[in-house]
Amino acid sequence: MSKIFDLINKLCPNGVEYKELGEVSKTFAGGTPSSTNNDYYNGDIPWLRSGEINFNVINKTDKSITKLGLEKSSARWIKEKSVLLAMTGATVARSAVNLIPLTANQSVCAIEPNENILDYKFLYYCFANDYLNLKSLGQGVLTSLNLAIIKKIIIPIPPLEVQEEIVRILDNFTPLVGELEDALKAELEARKKQYEYYREKLIIPKEINGKWFLNGKEIEWKKLGDVGEFIRGNGLQKKDFTESGVGCIHYGQIYTYYNTYAYKTKSFVSIEFAKKLKKARTGDIVIATTSENVEDVCKAVAWLGNDEIAISGDACIFKHNMNPKYLAYYFKTKSFFNQKKSYVTGTKVMRVSGANLAKIHVPIPTLSEQQRIVEILDKFDTLVNDLSIGIPAEIEARQKQYEYYRRKLLSFKKLDK
Repeated sequence: MSKIFDLINKLCPNGVEYKELGEVSKTFAGGTPSSTNNDYYNGDIPWLRSGEINFNVINKTDKSITKLGLEKSSARWIKEKSVLLAMTGATVARSAVNLIPLTANQSVCAIEPNENILDYKFLYYCFANDYLNLKSLGQGVLTSLNLAIIKKIIIPIPPLEVQEEIVRILDNFTPLVGELEDALKAELEARKKQYEYYREKLIIPKEINGKWFLNGKEIEWKKLGDVGEFIRGNGLQKKDFTESGVGCIHYGQIYTYYNTYAYKTKSFVSIEFAKKLKKARTGDIVIATTSENVEDVCKAVAWLGNDEIAISGDACIFKHNMNPKYLAYYFKTKSFFNQKKSYVTGTKVMRVSGANLAKIHVPIPTLSEQQRIVEILDKFDTLVNDLSIGIPAEIEARQKQYEYYRRKLLSFKKLDK
């Protein structure tokens, strides 16, 4: 990047001017045709809404309006290679550039830079770099921006040659960051699928001539109710949590916090309150019997800690004599998922009762075979968990590196007048 700094030293060694956006651009808001008139919509004029702005390049819009809709509203044409800024809503203060002429609604501010002074892509990168500050300028409950605020935004105005070189650098760097993120996410997804494949191969037996075999040995399937007992949790709500005391698991934490097994709890209740609650002991399986979706209902965690822990309602405890990790891994298989689906009741809130859980079949290899399976899956589990932590951390590190260089490129000494 030495070229850019050489340019700055050559063309603006003493600093650059800072100007209000309104001085160097044409700034205006869009408009919305009446939604009750069908003649105004589904035409051939692209019409952008603020929710589509997300630090991106706009080549098309989700909605379109007709020529009549344009004429009968305050919407107006925005020329290509403008900068678009969301003034309200979930994407407030986020920006985009458009490579096609389009129109927009009133929540979008269109900024058409004076091409003799300001490069549109340079302005876009300035906005992206200053996103949090721009967002803080918002007013009211919705922290909305308005044209008056936007026109007063101060931006650096280095020579166009400097702006264009900065744009060239960031244009080359930005896709590299995105490609790296995509590659890392793909790697994590591939490892998860590989893990799921081997979990199914290790746990689910093959049927041969009406008999079931796992690792070359015949085994049988049994109902969970035949190999253990389900005990329903009771009376624990999040408002009952304390800073310390007796460990507890709330059913919602099973699908938001815990993985396959746990040695420590996230939450606690008082010793006195815990006396009223059902308890899980070492080796028990704790199961969420309620959820808002079929994927999370019946998610399970094996409790491996030394102490008894309290369990909330909408969860149940499964007491058994099997390898607890083996059972917890089985609860993640397609076989378990397909069986539980037939017992799910409810639509908005889904439930599976302990009585129905007891009807689900599980393959029963010997305890030594269960342990062998667990040891293999533990290694996969550790690998995937490490990647699940490491890959997002790597993505965040790359993003921060990119933001550091962008900030460095867009920071200019202010010219003394």
